[in-house]
Amino acid sequence: MLNTAMVYKANVGVTGGSKNASFSASGGYLNKDGIMRNSSHESYNIRLKSDFSFLNNRVTIGESLILRLAKGIGGMDQDTMNGILRFPTVVPVFDPSNATGWGTSADINLPNPYALSEVNDISSENTQIFLNAYIQAEIINGLKYKLNLGLRRNHTKNRNYMDSYDLGTYGINEEPDLSENFSSFDSWVLENTVNYDRTFGKHTISAMAGYSAQKDYVYNLNGSNSDIPKFIDTMTGNVTTMKSSSSRGELALVSLFGRVMYSYDDRYLFSASIRRDGSSRFEDGHRFGSYPSVSVGWNINREKFFRPLENIFDQLKLRMSYGKLGNQEMVSYYPTQSIVSDGMNYLQGNTIWFGKLPYVQAKSPINLSWENTETYNIGLDVMLLNGKLALTADAYIKNTNNVLLPVPEPSSTGLSGMPDKNAGQVQNKGIELSATWRSSIGDKVNYYIGANMSTANNKVTKITAGGRYMSISGYSAHGAGGRGINMFKNGHSMSYFNLIETDGIFRSMEEIENYKGRNGELIQPGAQVGDVRYKDWNGDGKIDTNDQHDVGSPLPNFNFGLRLGGDWNNFDLNIFIDGVAGNKIYNYPRYCLESGAFNGNLSTNVANSWRPDNTNTDMPRFSKSDGTDNKLAYTDRWLEDGSYVRLKTIDLGYTFPKQWVQKAMIQNLRLYVSMENLLTLTKYKGYTPDLGESSATGVSYNVFSRGIDQGRYPIPRTFSFGIQLAL
Repeated sequence: MLNTAMVYKANVGVTGGSKNASFSASGGYLNKDGIMRNSSHESYNIRLKSDFSFLNNRVTIGESLILRLAKGIGGMDQDTMNGILRFPTVVPVFDPSNATGWGTSADINLPNPYALSEVNDISSENTQIFLNAYIQAEIINGLKYKLNLGLRRNHTKNRNYMDSYDLGTYGINEEPDLSENFSSFDSWVLENTVNYDRTFGKHTISAMAGYSAQKDYVYNLNGSNSDIPKFIDTMTGNVTTMKSSSSRGELALVSLFGRVMYSYDDRYLFSASIRRDGSSRFEDGHRFGSYPSVSVGWNINREKFFRPLENIFDQLKLRMSYGKLGNQEMVSYYPTQSIVSDGMNYLQGNTIWFGKLPYVQAKSPINLSWENTETYNIGLDVMLLNGKLALTADAYIKNTNNVLLPVPEPSSTGLSGMPDKNAGQVQNKGIELSATWRSSIGDKVNYYIGANMSTANNKVTKITAGGRYMSISGYSAHGAGGRGINMFKNGHSMSYFNLIETDGIFRSMEEIENYKGRNGELIQPGAQVGDVRYKDWNGDGKIDTNDQHDVGSPLPNFNFGLRLGGDWNNFDLNIFIDGVAGNKIYNYPRYCLESGAFNGNLSTNVANSWRPDNTNTDMPRFSKSDGTDNKLAYTDRWLEDGSYVRLKTIDLGYTFPKQWVQKAMIQNLRLYVSMENLLTLTKYKGYTPDLGESSATGVSYNVFSRGIDQGRYPIPRTFSFGIQLAL
């Protein structure tokens, strides 16, 4: 199912111009086979840009156009990798005795992954257009007016053809199915700004005021039908089995903004701005928010008292700032409107009408408003030794108020959706440090070393949604029971892991009999030697969901990066290393392969499970038949350290001497080899610890499922060879 894939990439560009005009054009092509069977991506992009000036450069007009065309084959969801790992290797891929020819198993509810990749024909097409045009006029010296118009169009077509199949207990598809989806996103933004920039002696003033308006339009059309021959590309067939649906939405945004900047002798710096934004997502009285910011800076190295050190310090700048920003991004364009769906069954007379009654799924509160983030920052910029050493240090506190989150409706309401709500307040604080050294050895060797690191402490400081427990339950493993594996609760990090702690395994019956509560009761009365030992966190003498508590965060508290490189005799080398530390990952594929909760393939680690003849192990006793708690999903047995150090990129190139290539009318010629994701050092046992915000391709993840690996698509190790040519 996984294979080595080829990637082909080509780019070409041309630039030119005159005294009053300039232009550039470029094009690119990418053809990338996926490492997953029957998956690929092909794309084309074109970029055009031009600028023209008139009336002694007092009037300037320009435009830029970006066109992207992409086609894709194949797809996967969170169960694809799990299915590959869990499907028994003893089951043949092909079985001539099966009418459709595929090997199946009657013991597990899993498809033959090879068969599924063959019968499922998935394709997509995407077209994106970005157009930007502007005109700028200098009215008087220092005063400029600019009108900017931006247009965006994004159209996507998805096609999924499912051929007939017999995949055993997973299911039988007697008639081929076809489903198609078309979605369009169209947007325009109009921006008017006035800028004034003047210098009076040691005083420099800059002011800006503007207004912008934006309108977004979205449309989705879905259709499906059955009994469609594979060679037919259109949605034909029996109209009685044809299904269709569509949706439409519009979003309007308006903004007023202004900024003033002042500098005295490039020593004392001041900046202040304010903007007022409005969104049609919110109801009257809650649509607008005001967001000010202010910053001051002091170039200490320009003071007279600092002159004795000017041969050492090129820059010493102290910065302080405060800023407030708003956020209105949500899935729905109409969050405060009721979400109505059909599908509820009802009884009329003596007849049951299936799925005919519309019902309300969810509705956000009428007072839903903007999320806003206030940031306090203090920083220091230092440059030493004629620019060889650059240092930057920042400390920050970010308070996010009225956090917009999809919150599950309480069961008492009878609603089943997850409407957006202003769920509470979150604080992030930390420091950011960076250092870069640039120097040379002799006349031929130039090199640099750059490092950066940041710390982050995340904490929920207030909950305003979440029912009587004032907490919001997140992801729950498929059919695993228990409370949410992730939780959003006051005093903890966002989406912290809410699990029962394990404490090794029982090594003897004496340990089991001595593991008692405060009243002398056995805490795990059904345990056997070799079973997992769980901590009675709340001290009530039993193990249940009330023992779930904060056992770690999916958010790293330390990030770092290292860049180093240089050049020598036309050779150049660049290396980038990055990593994180302090975060946890819930390894759901390992739970599926080691717990015994599911039928199918098992991990080789199970062979090291505790047995009377294998007691020197940390793997619990394995059994699929008894009623022990070794299969519990909501425990930290499946929680792992997500820290890693990764050799992200190595780029080695050689640039031919100009005297060699200019004879062939070539301005520049460089050959290079590049390697990505060459090495990752980690204790995590999954495919990759770098989950990002989405833990599995094809899954819509939110803050409540951070750090959950449901079968992350493997990040490939890539080797590239290329040529860069300039004429």
